[in-house]
Amino acid sequence: MKYNTSQTKLINGEYGRHIQQMIKSTVEIKDRNERNQQAKAIVRTMSYFLAGSKDTEDYWNRLWDQLFVISDYKLDVDSPFPKPQPEIEKRPKPLKYPKRDIRFRPYGGFIEDIINKVITEEDSADKEQTVLDIANYLKRQYLNWNRDSVNDTLIYEHLDTLSHGKLKLQENTNLHSTRDILNDWEAEKIINNPPKPENKKKKKKNNNVIAANTNHTINNGNGNSNTNSNNPNDNNSSRKKKKKKKKNQQQQNQPNPNQPNPNQPNPNQPNPNQPNPNQPKFNTNNNQ
Repeated sequence: MKYNTSQTKLINGEYGRHIQQMIKSTVEIKDRNERNQQAKAIVRTMSYFLAGSKDTEDYWNRLWDQLFVISDYKLDVDSPFPKPQPEIEKRPKPLKYPKRDIRFRPYGGFIEDIINKVITEEDSADKEQTVLDIANYLKRQYLNWNRDSVNDTLIYEHLDTLSHGKLKLQENTNLHSTRDILNDWEAEKIINNPPKPENKKKKKKNNNVIAANTNHTINNGNGNSNTNSNNPNDNNSSRKKKKKKKKNQQQQNQPNPNQPNPNQPNPNQPNPNQPNPNQPKFNTNNNQ
């Protein structure tokens, strides 16, 4: 069994390894006519893998170019298009990353360049404000690295170390408080990541439920009221109630076979129009 790791490198994975092996075997064919026929058959097979309109000339030109590329430009056949030339691959030059020793990594390397630039400036109110801004920036970056707390004295020492003792703050200078810096970060998070709006589909669904459960009453001129509902389920339930009520009325109107019908004569009661056989007969003739 052959594993892909032990085989040659796959030049174009779009067509697979079988196409590459077919092209390799075609290169070894000595008869030129047979080699041309085999190359045309391979191009037709490759067309099943390449999407696009086959009526354009550029489509078949791309297939023939890829045929020569997969053969490593060793295939010698009669192509209907110019044979492509092998491109010399040039490796890009490696990038040179700047290497510098960063004294305090939480602050980065650019702040050291800024401090060195400020040192060369003349003493002025703008320079004092810039030094104060640098100190507040150092405190902000330090809190970004360590959120617990930071003492202003530590920031003064780091500023003195980075500036080699040439930049110092005035006495009784207060930096931004830790609480204000953390609150500013929370506000920035809300601005940059606003809360997501509620799902509109859920709102629409809730509105439909409310509309389905809400009945609109329309008063007629006679004072009667008709209850209309836009929900089809309510209409179906009202129809079912009407059918059930009608069925109950029909059942009440039908006679019950277990109960006697007052309009039908009862055979157990005597009929006054018929003679009673148990009653004695009296002779109306006077035989004296």
